[in-house]
Amino acid sequence: MSLYQKAVAEIIFPLHEKLKKHDTRALHRNLECSQWFDAQQLAALQVANLRHFLARIGETVPYYRQLFAERAFDPRAVTSVADLRALPLLDKATIRANSEAMKANGGARLKRFNTGGSSGEPLIFYLGNERISHDVAAKRRATRWWGVDIGDPEIVVWGSPIELGAQDRMRLLRDKVFRTELLSAFEMSEKNLDFFARRIRSRRPRMLFGYPSALALLAEHAMAGGLRLDDVGVQVVFVTSERLYDHQRQAIENAFGCPVANGYGGRDAGFIAHQCTSGSMHISAEHIVLEIVDGSGRVVDPGESGEIVVTHLCTGEFPFVRYRTGDVGSLSDETCACGRGLPVLASVEGRTTDFVIASDGTVLHGLALIYVLRDIAGVEAFRIVQESVRHTRVEVVADRARRIGLKQAIEEPFRQRLGQDVEISVDYVETIPREKSGKYRYVVSRLAPGQGLNNA
Repeated sequence: MSLYQKAVAEIIFPLHEKLKKHDTRALHRNLECSQWFDAQQLAALQVANLRHFLARIGETVPYYRQLFAERAFDPRAVTSVADLRALPLLDKATIRANSEAMKANGGARLKRFNTGGSSGEPLIFYLGNERISHDVAAKRRATRWWGVDIGDPEIVVWGSPIELGAQDRMRLLRDKVFRTELLSAFEMSEKNLDFFARRIRSRRPRMLFGYPSALALLAEHAMAGGLRLDDVGVQVVFVTSERLYDHQRQAIENAFGCPVANGYGGRDAGFIAHQCTSGSMHISAEHIVLEIVDGSGRVVDPGESGEIVVTHLCTGEFPFVRYRTGDVGSLSDETCACGRGLPVLASVEGRTTDFVIASDGTVLHGLALIYVLRDIAGVEAFRIVQESVRHTRVEVVADRARRIGLKQAIEEPFRQRLGQDVEISVDYVETIPREKSGKYRYVVSRLAPGQGLNNA
């Protein structure tokens, strides 16, 4: 630990969080302790936190006050996470229909967020400081499992417009102090990949963070060009937001000469699970209740695959209770060799984002198109299908009364990204079918891997 890193982690970061009115430091301190509880102690803590959370939202959140009354549900009587099964599953459509009623009365100012989610259904929701503090604290705990921490040099390959659109002077100053550099994953052209590789060599970060698909592409590009990145001092590569495939893990580990740590979560569902050095995906169980349900909504046993459902106990200001993530996974009932009592998420399926190719051959992250659709009013669900380099088709679920102007709102930004000569067709459909895995694929490429202009 360098003196600078120690100063950032122990002085500057706590001050930064205090100024933002986040309780990150206290939460992180508690999480560092509770991770070593045994399974019974953690279960007891989780139930106590669950009971407090449900009692709180039953009093302060109009939607849940009414729901609890209708179901004669008494949150003070909760003695097990199984008691949650008396409540219905929560989906994006329900949140959209009850957005205002799901805000706590007298709550602090909420921040508006949106996401396309794994299912391709746009969602606008709200987060309070409590939820944001928890996710930052849980992420920091997981980061420290790998011997790195806040203040260590970091390069982030990411694509959220929240991150990329906030590069004002204060944000740039903060990133400089925290030694974090953001590189855009939206445009993975040959030129940019060369630039990314050079920045990693010159910055010599101790950790990388980003989409597995983007980092795997960068790794393969560097190895193909004979550019070494395994001697710059990267200790670990953190990946999240997509399914991590074995070939991606192998490519990243080969190129950077370090382990890959997988993470699972989302802007809507929160920081859910992260991989430890022993290989297990540990759930942040102190404030996350994770259930696996089958097609009928029945909770299944460990080892059985089903949809991941999350209750986040730090969302009292805009609750997520039994929230359907759309992701498919399974739980494990085995303990981890690392010694932590945190439960283990055995697998996560799907949740992969494809790349698309512009007419000039530029490789774009699929999120560059997803972000266009998720913010267009009236779009209820969508799927992007790249039929060829010259033709991209967009399937849209939208009420007939709201279709006016949608076609133009989609075509123009798509052509800006893919090329003015690209045909963009918009097909209105009643529903978008799931894949056999139970997931939606919100970007589907019909192109062969590596196909570009020569194959159009």
